[in-house]
Amino acid sequence: MKIYAITCAAIVLTACGGTPPAPDWKMNAQSSLERATSAWMAGKEGIEKNEFARARDQIASTGKIDLVIRAELIRCAARTAALAFEDCAGFEALRTDASPADIAYADYLAGRAKPADAALLPEPQRAVLAAGSDVAAAAAVKAMTDPLSQLVAAGALFKANRATPELLAQAVETASNQGWRRPLLAWLNVQALRAEQAGDMAAAAKVRRRIALAGGS
Repeated sequence: MKIYAITCAAIVLTACGGTPPAPDWKMNAQSSLERATSAWMAGKEGIEKNEFARARDQIASTGKIDLVIRAELIRCAARTAALAFEDCAGFEALRTDASPADIAYADYLAGRAKPADAALLPEPQRAVLAAGSDVAAAAAVKAMTDPLSQLVAAGALFKANRATPELLAQAVETASNQGWRRPLLAWLNVQALRAEQAGDMAAAAKVRRRIALAGGS
């Protein structure tokens, strides 16, 4: 899983190839963030909660609000990837101290970003927000090479009511290939609902069988 690349770029907690060696708090926070994200994707909510609390505590020991904000945004991004619609409470509590880039990313994850904010987003997400049509946005998601970035972008588009059938199929395929149960079930449920709304009961039934299998029932 390429969670390291995402967390490294987003929060700059580890040395990322530089010297001298990173302080213990950075290494501990990095490891806990990776484990938290992995646990969330696997549907292990209790483990995710504990690991994120450890990561946040390590980062908070520095007194650097900007790093805590970015950790909260990493958590929000994982939830967006799995179509969780609750507010990003951890970030919202710190919004007053957030940078314009952090605010733009939070709004993007919530499906509220404006195309003008694209330049403020993490590089993989810029083309998605700047896309001139839903089809172009879906193509930008498909062009991404990192699976977590793909699902984050797909989730942001879904929240913005811009999810095409092709985007849904891509999200399902990505989650399935990674064995990420939580987002897979979320995206399959959307596919099934769309098929039912379109009156394609055979397609819906097929998707429901996949849901039953992935859900362990």
